[in-house]
Amino acid sequence: MTGTNRPAPARAGVTRGMRWHAWAHPLRRTTLRTRLVFAVVALVAVLGVVISLVSALFLQRYLVQRLDGQLSYAASRGEAVALSAIGTPGGVSATDLLRQVVSARGLSPGTYAALMTADGHTYSVYLSSDPAATPHSASPDASSTIAAVPDDGTPTTVDLGGDLGQYRLVAVELPQSAELVIGLPLADVNATTAQLLTIILLVTAVAIAVAGGVGLLTVVLALRPLDRVAATATAVSRLPLDRGEVALAVRVPEQYTDQRTEVGRLGAAFNQMLGHVASALSARQASENKVRQFVADASHELRTPLASIRGYAELTRRAPEQLPPDAVRALGRIESEAARMTALVEDLLLLARLDEGRELDRRPVDLSRVVVDAVSDAHVAGRDHVWTVDLPPDPVTVLGDEPRLYEVVSNLLTNARVYTPEGTRVTVELRVDREAGRPHAVLTVADDGPGIPEELQPVLFERFARGDSSRSRHTGSTGLGLAIVRAVVEAQGGEVGVESEPGSTRFTVRLPLHESADPPAAAVED
Repeated sequence: MTGTNRPAPARAGVTRGMRWHAWAHPLRRTTLRTRLVFAVVALVAVLGVVISLVSALFLQRYLVQRLDGQLSYAASRGEAVALSAIGTPGGVSATDLLRQVVSARGLSPGTYAALMTADGHTYSVYLSSDPAATPHSASPDASSTIAAVPDDGTPTTVDLGGDLGQYRLVAVELPQSAELVIGLPLADVNATTAQLLTIILLVTAVAIAVAGGVGLLTVVLALRPLDRVAATATAVSRLPLDRGEVALAVRVPEQYTDQRTEVGRLGAAFNQMLGHVASALSARQASENKVRQFVADASHELRTPLASIRGYAELTRRAPEQLPPDAVRALGRIESEAARMTALVEDLLLLARLDEGRELDRRPVDLSRVVVDAVSDAHVAGRDHVWTVDLPPDPVTVLGDEPRLYEVVSNLLTNARVYTPEGTRVTVELRVDREAGRPHAVLTVADDGPGIPEELQPVLFERFARGDSSRSRHTGSTGLGLAIVRAVVEAQGGEVGVESEPGSTRFTVRLPLHESADPPAAAVED
């Protein structure tokens, strides 16, 4: 049964680890510069305190040893005076004997003397710090303290209380079972020790301040290459490395890549890594350029044979001779597939041109009219959907390429029509946003269909991205529509986004408003 207690040490270890983790957690959130300076200051502080304590301890011991030498002389001197007084005919009183002892030549002010007689009485006097003062009796409360002083001649530190404080006492045996106790004050020893301790602590405080300043300057200079590495990494992180031609010329300066230092090796390694990344990006860009050039060339070359196929199919179908029904149906399929392939080729060619950075036309375009035309065409193609348009009372004018903008709206409406079931309501809204900086035209295409899967939304605007079966397809799709939407909108200086959940999908396009466009007038009800 004793085995049930064994997990306790493990729990104790976990508790200690958690306490250490809680204590060390704030340090991990501070900068390396702060931790290094803190370590230097803490080390100087600890060394200063240790040096102060050790110095004070050794000084006190040295001064006490000197005081013990003086005490030994005072004891022998007092013993001689006491024996001389005791041998005087008729004798002297205990108080007078003690006064003679503390007043003896060679004894310093503050000398304390006590006499314990054979009958158990204790008498004590001391000489104050004023040499001209008369010795006077000490407090009788020190009797029990004096009695504790060993009689083997060993100096003992005793606190006599009151104004006397700490004394170093030694006992001397006298005739008739009497005992003489001589003492010297420790006030000077304690004051000297405290003064030394104060001076060392003040010097330590100054040293801590100097060490903190010098340490901070040293750490800042030593970690400057690390700051340069961080600045270079920040500059690289802001570069558009995901697409397009990338000129990765940012490097850590050569003076911060000294292989003889740790931070220099870090800078050199970072530059080497950037070199590899630049080579990889260049290889990727070269490969993409080849693919884009191939797509552009292939698309351009396919336009002529596709037009020929459609022309010959139409010419054959219009021949005066009556063709069999199967041949007519086959020619119709040839024309429809040729038209579909032509649309795919045109989309690929448009994307290739946009990838090459070719600018589109930038003329004032009435976006309201473009939306009306696109919705009208979508209504004809999708009569099983409910189409709603919400336009401002005044025209919304943007700078752009009107055919391309029509294609943007048409692709969004086609996407809503193709990937939603019958009866779905599609709402198209156009408004002007003048709140944040430059005014924008905001086009929203929303539907109450089944929504877009969450895992598909991040890649929805990529090429050849298609929804799964949850957004059922009624017609064929190339998967390039939304890619064209994003490419055209970005080429026009705008942005496009999507928000979707089951029962609600919203595409939002923001385009810069034409600068010379008049602000919209107040809405007037029809």
